[in-house]
Amino acid sequence: MIEQWWQAFVNGFLSGFGRSSPLVVPAAELLWILGGAAALCVVPVLWRFFGRFVTVVHELGHAFAGLATGMKVTGITLRMDQGGTTHGVGRGRAVWFGFWGYPAPAAVGAALVWASAAGWGRTALSVSVIVLALVFLFIRNLAGVLILAGSIIAVAAIVAAVPADLQGHLTLAVGLALVMGAARDWWNLVSVHTRRHRELASSDAFILSRKTGVPSAVWLVAFAAVIALAGVASWAVLTGAVRTVGA
Repeated sequence: MIEQWWQAFVNGFLSGFGRSSPLVVPAAELLWILGGAAALCVVPVLWRFFGRFVTVVHELGHAFAGLATGMKVTGITLRMDQGGTTHGVGRGRAVWFGFWGYPAPAAVGAALVWASAAGWGRTALSVSVIVLALVFLFIRNLAGVLILAGSIIAVAAIVAAVPADLQGHLTLAVGLALVMGAARDWWNLVSVHTRRHRELASSDAFILSRKTGVPSAVWLVAFAAVIALAGVASWAVLTGAVRTVGA
């Protein structure tokens, strides 16, 4: 029984690479997708889980930015309180490394929205499973292993078990939720700078300010600008590439 289930899972996953028809979303369904994406970021019990996935993407943003500029990523720590840390050494651009945390979920979310609209939603999910699996090489704590394993299982289950014609819709929902989740995390960061000053030492904006002399407020605005741009791009896809038809 287990062997049969595993073989069906593997076959379903391997068939996840390929392009389907561009996404067509009825207007009523689009509202449901938007509502579902918002629920992941607003409903406390859902955000408790989805917020950890947003943190994974946040830390991957740091990691890829560091690798792209010649830094060596030495480890990633994920915590159950939705916090995380990415460690890197080398002569890479530390500012670039430090910047691409909060904007990363929004950028990835916009990419998923585009991929789903263009018919690459299922492939995007399959690639995501591979990328997340590779991250295991950098995880340095048990909580990180559990969080990452849960993320991989959730995405892989969608690829292997959900009907192919629905995967593009789910990819769209996840992409929109990542953009919204990035906005929620940014607002939480603002509250650190305005009310919860004891947490400033963990703020990317504060760390960047200490390294560059540029005020934290400037970095907060820069984060917001990228997140807003991702939101605008996603909305352009929803109103353009994704065709809405009457329900």
